[in-house]
Amino acid sequence: MRIHCLEHLKNDTLGNIGTWIAEKGYKLTKTLPYEDASFPAPEEFDLLIIMGGTMSVYQEDEYPWLKPEKEFVRKTIEAGKLILGSCFGAQIIAEVLGGKVTENQYKEIGWHTVRSMEGKSQCKIRGLKFPSCMFPEFTGFMWHGDTFEIPTGTVKLFESEACPNQGFIYDGKALGLQFHPEADRQWVRNLIKDLGHELVPGKYIQSEKEILGQESFFEDSRNLTFSLMGWFEEKYRQEK
Repeated sequence: MRIHCLEHLKNDTLGNIGTWIAEKGYKLTKTLPYEDASFPAPEEFDLLIIMGGTMSVYQEDEYPWLKPEKEFVRKTIEAGKLILGSCFGAQIIAEVLGGKVTENQYKEIGWHTVRSMEGKSQCKIRGLKFPSCMFPEFTGFMWHGDTFEIPTGTVKLFESEACPNQGFIYDGKALGLQFHPEADRQWVRNLIKDLGHELVPGKYIQSEKEILGQESFFEDSRNLTFSLMGWFEEKYRQEK
């Protein structure tokens, strides 16, 4: 499987996603849109991963590379490719599909409970058991101030107390997640180093000590990521 990744943070390690790709030995290519907005043709990869970022999707004047990136994502969706968007990446997918991205009522930073919409939406998507059914409730890592509308034509998958829209899937292929499945310890340390000034008192904002002191949550994050990536792997094999 050929995997292409859009990275928006200079210290992004891909975390659990990168570990899974390395263990599988799959080919990984990257585009750094903030440095070079040249993208591969959809036929050159099988899975697109869109990572998080500190910017907002509506800041096109400040980040002019956003427009060509969104157009690339649109073409990738139209080509029927598998896509995973994490946080900012999910917001890009949502906007491309017609969902509005705005500031959330609360900033959500740290480990927070995420609930699956199991029973309210499809558990099996295109014949494969989706991980939302395997993980009806889990603790996901968050670091966001924006939220997305669930686009028309998509299936809502997840919610949390602070942010009702935590995930959706389009056409059984394009998955957007507001939380960060990639969060391993080094990835989180890098984020704290760059954005630690945002760890101020707040209803849904945890301290550095609270965030880094949750070993079981890091283990659960890895398990969830490997299940998600395994689902994409099976989808790829199914459609090949």
